[in-house]
Amino acid sequence: MSVQVEKLDGNMAKLTITVEADVFEKALDSAFQKNRTRINVQGFRKGKAPRSVIEKLYGPEVFYEDAANIAIPDAYEKAYDECGEEIVSQPEIEVVSMAKGEPFVFTATVALRPDVTLGKYKGVEVDAVDVTVSDEDVEEALKKEQEKQARRIDVTDRAVKSGDETVIDFEGFVDGVAFEGGKGEDYPLTIGSGAFIPGFEDALIGAEIGKETDVNVTFPEDYQAKELAGKAAVFKCTVKSIKEKQLPELDDEFASDAGFDSLKDYRESIKSDLETRRLSDAKTAKQDAVIDKIIEDSKMDIPDAMLETEQKNMVNEFAQRMQGQGLTFQQYLQFSGMTMDKFMEQVKPQALSRIQSRLVLEEIAKAENITVSEEDYESELKTMAEAYALEADKVKDMVGAEGRKQIEKDILVKKALEFAADNAKEVKPKKTSKKKAETTEE
Repeated sequence: MSVQVEKLDGNMAKLTITVEADVFEKALDSAFQKNRTRINVQGFRKGKAPRSVIEKLYGPEVFYEDAANIAIPDAYEKAYDECGEEIVSQPEIEVVSMAKGEPFVFTATVALRPDVTLGKYKGVEVDAVDVTVSDEDVEEALKKEQEKQARRIDVTDRAVKSGDETVIDFEGFVDGVAFEGGKGEDYPLTIGSGAFIPGFEDALIGAEIGKETDVNVTFPEDYQAKELAGKAAVFKCTVKSIKEKQLPELDDEFASDAGFDSLKDYRESIKSDLETRRLSDAKTAKQDAVIDKIIEDSKMDIPDAMLETEQKNMVNEFAQRMQGQGLTFQQYLQFSGMTMDKFMEQVKPQALSRIQSRLVLEEIAKAENITVSEEDYESELKTMAEAYALEADKVKDMVGAEGRKQIEKDILVKKALEFAADNAKEVKPKKTSKKKAETTEE
């Protein structure tokens, strides 16, 4: 196999990859073995016809597509390793020539890591974040814990009121005609949650169990189902059950149930937790602000293919999270009224920020000669092992040589981020005077 690299504009490159004739012949034979049982040839039992007979009958091209799909991944992987370029996108493949007994030639158009002109990265000024925890913050957190411990009491002697947890049947009509997706049975709905379109939940206040109630609403102009956007609708609803939340008293007994000696101790623990969390959040906010400033002062030309690859990576990450919740990505798109194109566009700014952040941090690591020690790598493996409840040696075996390279790159970026943040200056945000603000409004 051989590879030729042609540099293109915009940090792109075209790899011309030539696969030897004998290697492509093996791919053709693999394609034949894969498809032989699907091809019927008169005079032969199914799957028993020789390759030469099939090619004579259908032409040698019959196996070309599958052979190319077999040969390309391995050839591209070798070209990736041999070309000496830092490729940062998925390849766009195009077949140049493919014939029996001749070398197989294809091109792979890829994005290359762009050069970065690093701006100021030491002494960057960012706004200091207030990490003070007030008594009001503690009480708000305590009330959230109180909400978690609330009992749900069945209600049968009154109508629906705000805050109730109901179960309803409903069916929607526009101009007297039921519309698709507008019907539900045994649907759980908390009144005041904002889960339904504006006006729907408020209209159920006062509804009685077992009695049909007409709910008149108008769909928002930007509603995801275009055929319903801006239209008036009537939902015929029946409340089947009502539950009311009953909050526990905030006293020492409540604190005891949570594992504390007194309500005072519980409040002190909540305050400590909030302070720890705010310090962590402030650290993250500072790092984000520092990176944003450095990116703003740096220069780099991000290839579209690199950005698209990162967008697809983010889509895959999101799909995996959805799968963990028992939902496929296609189901998410359907339920949310989103399309793949819209989702790709939605993650584009974050994808760009990810790329820019990593590039400037890699440059900072180079500029400051930041390295990854064996201790750094072992520590990261230990963290991973604890996260997955595995032994460190087991994780090391699973990671392998290629995985180690990626982990070390991630550690390097993390250390560069800590360096940049540690060398930043925190300043108090400037307050705009009331008089100046009023003048601006005028």
